[in-house]
Amino acid sequence: MDLWIPERKYWNRGIDLLCGVDEAGAGPLAGPVYAAAVILPREINIPGLDDSKKLTAVRREALYEAITVQAVAWSVAFAAVEEIDEIDILNARMLAMQRAIGSLSVKPDLCLIDGNRDHGSRVAITASHVTLVGGDGKSASIAAASILAKVSRDRYISAELDARYPQYQFARHKGYGTKLHYEMLDRYGPCPVHRKSFLKKWEARRL
Repeated sequence: MDLWIPERKYWNRGIDLLCGVDEAGAGPLAGPVYAAAVILPREINIPGLDDSKKLTAVRREALYEAITVQAVAWSVAFAAVEEIDEIDILNARMLAMQRAIGSLSVKPDLCLIDGNRDHGSRVAITASHVTLVGGDGKSASIAAASILAKVSRDRYISAELDARYPQYQFARHKGYGTKLHYEMLDRYGPCPVHRKSFLKKWEARRL
């Protein structure tokens, strides 16, 4: 599939610097939500570039290196567990994406945002942007952002959180609500990096 079609549409309108933006980790029971913003050179060939969800962990790691070396600019940011619980996950996603955009060393002319949401009840994407449903499988820039966000979050969960709270085996489930994760929750209860707002069903089951 040609992943440059969305970018060409805007280049042909005279919009030069395009930035792809995506997030990772909206659904897990624990850990921050990450986002990445990436400006790629026009029509650069990065073999295997695709939606991060379609790739193996090994392939994502290799593409992470290729993207960060060749990008015009890139940035990764996150919203913390405390922020997720305070403002809800939708607002936290928007916050993480806006932080990633704002941290770029080069200001984009237009951001391509994956999905159909650009704001929550309290936080909105303020940079010039358009949304693109399924963008991580349609746009090279968004696909690159999806990989950087996913790899960055996985690295943090597997290294930092797994070392800090080894009993939960975060490196195996990355904070998602797997059978193993629920078993560890039943055994040890939640820890400080669990999203309290995501544990209501689990808590209700234990009452």
